[in-house]
Amino acid sequence: MNEQLARRVVLVRAIETADTQHQVLSEDDRKYASRSARELAAWQAADSKSAVTQEHFLGQRAEQILKRLAERTPAFGAFQKRGLGMPGVWAALPLLALLAGALLDRIADPHRVDLLSAPLIGIVAWNLLVYLSLLVWALVPRRKTGPAGGGLLRRLSVGKPAVPRKLPSALSTGVANFMGEWALLSEPLTRARLSRTVHLAAAAFALGAVLSLYARGLLTQYIAGWESTFLDANQVHTLLSWLFAPALFVFRQLQGFSLADIEALRFTANTPPGGGERWVHLYGATILLLVVLPRPVLAAIAAMRAARLKRRFPLELEHPYFRKLADSIGAGTPAVLRVLPYSFTLDEARDRGLWTVAAMALGAQARVLLRPTVPYGEEPKEALRENGFDEAGVTVTAALFSLSATPEKENHGAFLDHLVRSSRRGVAVLLDESGLLERGAGQAGLEARLAERIALWRQFCSFHGTAATIVNLLDPAKRPIELGAGLALPELR
Repeated sequence: MNEQLARRVVLVRAIETADTQHQVLSEDDRKYASRSARELAAWQAADSKSAVTQEHFLGQRAEQILKRLAERTPAFGAFQKRGLGMPGVWAALPLLALLAGALLDRIADPHRVDLLSAPLIGIVAWNLLVYLSLLVWALVPRRKTGPAGGGLLRRLSVGKPAVPRKLPSALSTGVANFMGEWALLSEPLTRARLSRTVHLAAAAFALGAVLSLYARGLLTQYIAGWESTFLDANQVHTLLSWLFAPALFVFRQLQGFSLADIEALRFTANTPPGGGERWVHLYGATILLLVVLPRPVLAAIAAMRAARLKRRFPLELEHPYFRKLADSIGAGTPAVLRVLPYSFTLDEARDRGLWTVAAMALGAQARVLLRPTVPYGEEPKEALRENGFDEAGVTVTAALFSLSATPEKENHGAFLDHLVRSSRRGVAVLLDESGLLERGAGQAGLEARLAERIALWRQFCSFHGTAATIVNLLDPAKRPIELGAGLALPELR
């Protein structure tokens, strides 16, 4: 699935998930879109002499739904046509960097080549520091995301997070949710594009500085020399020998220098300063070797990574929303809901209810993998040591709590924290209300206590990096999980 198709599919998922009351998309709209998409995907597969895939189906279904929404709400149609992110940045930044590099010589004396030129030495030093940082970054475990902040990446991915006016409430919520989800999902792609652009900008800046140096030299007589309060000629000679060593090694025709040459070029010496041609060539060759050539190579690597992500966007099709849609066309294998109850033993009726909840969330073919209950207060790592959290075949892992319990940081919180840390694919939380309703049956204020307890658990789960779904295992129909809503899961990347 490419980037464009993934964006449309994620947009439809966000709208359907937000539209729980079917205000903008009726049940008939959704069924019609699924039926049409199934037929179109079948024709598409027949033309290409291949099997119907989930990607074909999702793409066609998203097309149908977005087209219908655009017809009903012109403001939404305009939103679809609007480009996301800040695409102009990718071309503008290298051009601005080239211009800034060309103006660099304005900072220094335009009539002399300073052997200890701070701007030129700074370009080389900065880029060497960047190469070292990239190497360290690649070797440091669990830190592969790079230095760019989330705010910058979000702005580059979706631009200004402004929802168009005149949208129905459910559609407005869906668009807002989409922006948040897309910023998260597209972060690797945006990061690769940003890396490519920054490398190109760095090369352009250095190239601009070198071109400016040569261009000014055509019309100006450079005077070469150096001066320093703390360094003597011997130290300057050592420093420049290290700096220009790569250029002198690669370009053998370049003229070298001796300690006597350096001593003679000191501005405070009685000997008049020498010509600048030799030093212009040395600086130009050094910046060419250490900046102008390596940076495009790094940019090319980042560009290839971006192209791969654009062509094969990493959208997690194991998400319950997609699994349920796949189940509707008979594609894919039955989903598996692995349930980890905490201090909660299921009787036969609730066990059956759990299977119904799985079918509602993941499709009619969904299966339940019920693990032994983790006793209250037991160390989560010890209690779950035999569980592999990212094993193949498991669609969703869900922690199961009873709403009768009051959430405790040191017990329920520690259990959730361990699950979140251990499961790369995210953890859902099921909160069963049946026990609380049974215990409070006939008591005044039960509804208010239930609402208060749900709010408390939702806040608790959010604090621990998960999202809660309320279920009733004795009567699942009381808490239906709508088509498209699935189980609340942190977004997978």
